[in-house]
Amino acid sequence: MKLLLSFKYFKEIYYAIAFLMAVLFIGTVGYIYLEDYSWMDAFYMTVITVSTVGFGEIAPLHPVGKLFTSLLIITTFGTFAYVISMITRYLISGQYRIYYKTFQVNNQLEKLSNHVIICGYGRNGRQAVKTLQAHKVPFLVIESDLELVHKLREEDSNILVIDGDATDDSVIIKAGINRAIALITTLPRDTDNLFVVLTARDINKGLNIISRASDDRSEHKLRIAGANNVILPDKVGGAHMATLVTSPDLMQFLDQISMMGEDESTLVEIQFKNLPPDFEHKSILELEKRYQTGARIIGFKTPENKIIVNPSPETELVPKSKLFVLGNINQIIKIKQALHIDD
Repeated sequence: MKLLLSFKYFKEIYYAIAFLMAVLFIGTVGYIYLEDYSWMDAFYMTVITVSTVGFGEIAPLHPVGKLFTSLLIITTFGTFAYVISMITRYLISGQYRIYYKTFQVNNQLEKLSNHVIICGYGRNGRQAVKTLQAHKVPFLVIESDLELVHKLREEDSNILVIDGDATDDSVIIKAGINRAIALITTLPRDTDNLFVVLTARDINKGLNIISRASDDRSEHKLRIAGANNVILPDKVGGAHMATLVTSPDLMQFLDQISMMGEDESTLVEIQFKNLPPDFEHKSILELEKRYQTGARIIGFKTPENKIIVNPSPETELVPKSKLFVLGNINQIIKIKQALHIDD
């Protein structure tokens, strides 16, 4: 597989070298057969003939040998120059770096699993990348702008990006859709996002799919197609700005709560599987008594996906439930360390 990929990326150089080898072989065999040269003399004669360096003949040629030499010069004129110029172009233009990066990306793709696929590296895609990087969640980006792909690979080696159209089934499959845990599609056109959602849901039934939408009317269609969540950036942004007018202090408070562990106040999600086994069917109060970190449990998600805000201390901890914990950086670090949760 790796040899095939290598051939794909450097096929022009390989073709040039293969052509040169064929010429050297034909010339060598020709001189051995027509002039009864040794292998070494025949090879040397072929090289000085094809390269047109102007050295003298090893021995006087017969008429047939002269005709063969003439045909060899005519048919291979510029072979050396072509091969050298081809290799020089690859080195000077930096194409070899591009192909090497692509080769590395394909190797990484084979090992990637439980990752998030981001379709499109626009404004929303960039923000999704920042958040996933902060949470150290493995991800890859699918981007159709080849220039942007090369730029990303040169500037940030931590971003795994593949070039291609996310609406193409083969590109989604290449991105490891079968092994992914989530897909975020942020393409500018709702029709493209709809197609990506349909394809992804058909291939991976259990995939968590989040889609961007520009038009309110697209939200329902995207959910029918299989999106778990649909985000309308313009609607969310407009509502946020309006709330800054109607309830500025409340919004300022919410804006100070980070979900990336970068600000003073941080909100994190803790899954039931992260709790010690002996806490099954015990209460939130018992959990807070054992781990007195100062962080507060402000939300609870039931196995039925019902969200309870400010849950009662007597709320029972059950499998497949989740806790939403608010605290400052030190408090969150303490509770993560106590529960042995890796970032």
